[in-house]
Amino acid sequence: MFPVTRNTLLLVFRGMAIFEFMFPANIFTSYRVAAFFTAVILIACFISCQLKKEKRQVDRGFYYWKSVLRLSGFEKQQLDSLHVQTLYIRFFDVDWDETTRSPIPLAKLQGNGYRLPAGLSVIPTIFITNECMQKTDSLQVSLLADKIYSLMQEIIHNNGFNSIKEIQFDCDWTASTRPMYFLLLEKTKALWKDASITLSATIRLHQVKFITKTGTPPADRGLLMCYNMGNLKNPATRNSILETTELKKYINHLSSYPLPLDVAFPLFSWKVVFRNNEYAGIIQQLPDSVFSPAFVTTNGNRYTITKDTVLQGYELRKGDVIRNEQSTIKELSAAATEVNRYLKNTSLRVSLYHLDSVILNKYSIHELEGIYNSLR
Repeated sequence: MFPVTRNTLLLVFRGMAIFEFMFPANIFTSYRVAAFFTAVILIACFISCQLKKEKRQVDRGFYYWKSVLRLSGFEKQQLDSLHVQTLYIRFFDVDWDETTRSPIPLAKLQGNGYRLPAGLSVIPTIFITNECMQKTDSLQVSLLADKIYSLMQEIIHNNGFNSIKEIQFDCDWTASTRPMYFLLLEKTKALWKDASITLSATIRLHQVKFITKTGTPPADRGLLMCYNMGNLKNPATRNSILETTELKKYINHLSSYPLPLDVAFPLFSWKVVFRNNEYAGIIQQLPDSVFSPAFVTTNGNRYTITKDTVLQGYELRKGDVIRNEQSTIKELSAAATEVNRYLKNTSLRVSLYHLDSVILNKYSIHELEGIYNSLR
């Protein structure tokens, strides 16, 4: 839906005035009616063209998903060149501990005195496993909210993150974990109330399509994750990270989602290994160049191992199939264009996952600019 602005209303009133001048009330009625409908169509077309020129305000962001906070010179240069204003920084994970039978924080961010470049806003982000929410009861949720709040405050203070305006929770909740996760969000929101903090929650595509089952999280904003959309463990899947044909199946009702939405797109890639037609695991950052014709046959984005071999410490057996999944600029552009058709926001933040020199080297500044600009 296009926004109705003051300029839009002025166009309508001017059009009506022109019509009355050209076709006064004493003119023959049938001509006046025909002229009226013609004028309405022309005015509508003109207004539509004017509205399309009004670009959406887009804030640029990146995710930082490492345990040690330190940007390389190249990473800082890329952020500066792209005019990135915001970093979503993973503070820690929350998982279920079988020994204590309780949720615990893991992999806490280590700043070690490092200070980010001036001008970057930080959004602390907490990743929570769905299993944790499955096994946590309401009493533990209250204790967990307090623990998360205290640890976030500690990390914010120790790393000099001033003027925090938003925090984000990342959890792939389901219908069964919805009650406990939503309770955690409510309690967290109450703890930050005096600080006037915006609480955002990541939204997976299935949580948009099946909203009647998964519900809308009690947050101020949502962030739509446009990746990890396919069945990773299915050998027939072409690309589980990003595939526009798969994306289209989920976003028909995106414009009616109850929360204002920001968007994130992937830049990462990985290799998915299948053994005896069964999922065997993921290999990160294994370059295509190591797959030699001496022990591999290639078919599209699939490598078939023709003899037992070891690649950079990974043991592969004859018959293993490796699916090479990439976030190509072609697929990213198509996905961004598709999402743009349904978003109703007049302003949003577009973020890329994630900030890493190896990943960034695969894309030009022009290509990354194109992703951001696709949502304007």
